[in-house]
Amino acid sequence: MTRTTDVIVIGAGITGCAAAFFAARAGLSVTVLERDLPVSGTTSRCEGNILVSDKELGPELELMQYSLDIWKGELAEFGHLWEFESKGGIIVASRPSSLASLERVMTAQRASGISARELSSDELRELEPHVTDQALGAAFYPEDSQVQPILAAAEMLRLAREAGATLVTRAPVTALLRDGDRVVGARTPSGDFTAAHVVNAAGSWAGDVAALAGVSVPVLPRRGFVMVTEPLPPRVFHKVYAAEYIDNVGSSDEGLQASPVVEGTPAGTILIGSSRERVGFDSTVSTEALRTIAANAIELFPFLERTRIMRQYHGFRPYCPDHLPVIGPDPRAPGLWHACGHEGAGIGLAAGTGKLLAQALSGDDPDMSLVHFRPERFGDGGAQAPIAPTGASTTQTDFEEASA
Repeated sequence: MTRTTDVIVIGAGITGCAAAFFAARAGLSVTVLERDLPVSGTTSRCEGNILVSDKELGPELELMQYSLDIWKGELAEFGHLWEFESKGGIIVASRPSSLASLERVMTAQRASGISARELSSDELRELEPHVTDQALGAAFYPEDSQVQPILAAAEMLRLAREAGATLVTRAPVTALLRDGDRVVGARTPSGDFTAAHVVNAAGSWAGDVAALAGVSVPVLPRRGFVMVTEPLPPRVFHKVYAAEYIDNVGSSDEGLQASPVVEGTPAGTILIGSSRERVGFDSTVSTEALRTIAANAIELFPFLERTRIMRQYHGFRPYCPDHLPVIGPDPRAPGLWHACGHEGAGIGLAAGTGKLLAQALSGDDPDMSLVHFRPERFGDGGAQAPIAPTGASTTQTDFEEASA
């Protein structure tokens, strides 16, 4: 028996759940197909960042600003369900060159509407008394926020189902159904499903789903580790990270990159990251990565040397070569849409991505243009077509100079 709906969403991670939530609330009938169980992939293996501080000037920053407005506005009534915290972020500079670059970056970001202010070493220690004595100064971003990612996705999915969406689990998509050139549905072991629109929200596996339609979307896995401490009295009060983190976010290197990112949680545990490396879908625990993360974190917060680690977790961030997500309809396979490639920013960008997709799926003009996220920008072979993001890559360039 074939089941018909307005929209099929492939993948029940945070992006798929957000797309289903906003589409269902817009009055569309939605079926979510999940190959395993909801929120069992990357969303369950990350920190839940909603950051403007680490974004380059251009489309991704604009999308994050839009998304943050939704988290704090339209979704504010549900914030308690996913432990939304507008805690603010702090970037720490421990070298004169990093501090000078940080000041240039803040100037550029403020020109784009980002709230940021310089902190002297004394002001930094008022906000974070346990930070390293080596810190020369910092930048404070009051808009940076945090959610518990598993709760955010699960609750959005629950709200979508309350609005009429259907969830089918243990239903890996084995083929996309076609009517001529048009994608009209998906085949799973649970049966066939047809729809006017099929949304590829398969995270790090989105390239495989795109290939079922004969198109290339070069989303690749980028492995990352997070360590979790024992519960402690409050000692880290913001999202705190070193300036080098921004280099790693914007880098395309395949090898291990690690820079300290440290934050507390309402439960008292401290989350410690971060690492990035392109090793395919190798899920082996890397002792090298964990040692490097721990050493970096101790440099930023020396008290962590005496803190016990309860566990680690790791997953695959959906990386795109130009560091921009893939969002919108695919003209190479009419009927197919994409919502993938957000890498480490997926939690924060999910709200904006879901809302914009729902508007477009409903036939409305989305609140912001999707042209810079268009799937066909890579061409059929996966190489990026000649379109440049608006705005200069000020953030990445300046921090690369500082790290030289």
